[in-house]
Amino acid sequence: MLDMLKNVVSNLTHKPVTRKYPFEKREPFEKARGHIENDIDKCILCGICQRVCPSNCIQVNRKEGTWAFQPFECIICGVCVESCPTKSLTMAKEYRPISNEKYEIVQKKEVQNPPNKDKKEGA
Repeated sequence: MLDMLKNVVSNLTHKPVTRKYPFEKREPFEKARGHIENDIDKCILCGICQRVCPSNCIQVNRKEGTWAFQPFECIICGVCVESCPTKSLTMAKEYRPISNEKYEIVQKKEVQNPPNKDKKEGA
């Protein structure tokens, strides 16, 4: 009984061990993998990230010039970041903000249509 009383008094006089998240946030570790970011200006919409993603959370549409990402499907493995030839994908340290519903991040890039090769010259 005395041990329990000692424990109660100790807990009342000490600061809590837990943090009051999201009001008090912990600084991320040096090699923490928080979320993926895409610099759409560097992106060439090659689709390599889409092909290597194990969770299929990236969709690239070259014709429309869109890069879409579903952050709640992502397992944050970093394979897409490692395989990006232009290094437009980066892994940020911070986690995405809390959300009550799933959402999709869509980035649009102006694409130039190549000349039409279907037209036969001189015919």
